Amino acid sequence: MSSKKSLLFVFIAAVLFSIGGLCVKVIPWNALSINSFRSIISALMLFAFAKLTRHKLKLTPGVFAGACAMCATTTLYAMANKLTTAANTILLQFSAPVFVILFMWFIFKERPKRLDVVTCLIVFGGIACFFLDSLGSGNMLGNFLALLSGVGYAWVFLLGKIPGGDPLFSAMLGQAMGGLIGLPWLVRETRFDAVTMTAAIILGVFQLGFAYIFFTSGIRYAPPVSASLMTGIEPILNPVLVAIVLGERISPLALAGGAVVFVSIMVYNVIGARADKRDLSQGENV
Repeated sequence: MSSKKSLLFVFIAAVLFSIGGLCVKVIPWNALSINSFRSIISALMLFAFAKLTRHKLKLTPGVFAGACAMCATTTLYAMANKLTTAANTILLQFSAPVFVILFMWFIFKERPKRLDVVTCLIVFGGIACFFLDSLGSGNMLGNFLALLSGVGYAWVFLLGKIPGGDPLFSAMLGQAMGGLIGLPWLVRETRFDAVTMTAAIILGVFQLGFAYIFFTSGIRYAPPVSASLMTGIEPILNPVLVAIVLGERISPLALAGGAVVFVSIMVYNVIGARADKRDLSQGENV
């Protein structure tokens, strides 16, 4: 798979991830119950996808480490949402590209490109503008858990670089673990009306299931930093969808921040594509 196609897969996954905020808004369950229900569906879908594609499943220390990162990302995010503001949670989780650059540099000994660092700072600044109106409030523990979720999310982008790793199996196992962790809360829920169940199923099938099928397929070949920056569209689309469907107001500053994120990601990928084409051309001329 080409780098361009792999990044497209990651982008599609980010769009699917973004429907989470809208669905969670209409589900009257505990956050861990929601995460359990959607994770169980997602794990089953990933298992079915592995069987259909004849993907050989394996359990190695690398796969287990990746599964823990996946489980931590979704579970800590759900817990943080209950303890701090939604704006703080999504912004702190999207510290992931910064951690990806640091891990690539200090653990995998790959120095980041200047374009990666500059784009990361611009994207992070755009997201900060988007949520500036509601930042500053929130519980410190919730903020800390959201930041840890960002660390876990960073490792999700590095699943393909972990020795003995397998992104698809790590995602499947991580989702299964998340489902089990929240199961004690899920079995206590009493609201199972049509709207609740429809939203919960959409979360499991699309926001995690199909999303991680695209995501794990893409990150096998996409550069980790590029992939993490591509998902910068998620924290922007998430509240925008809520605003469009439920009528929540978005300030002009937030719209400006969203535009900065979108344009930065597009420019980053155009420049990256031109650089790849130039390197390919030079290689053919050698």
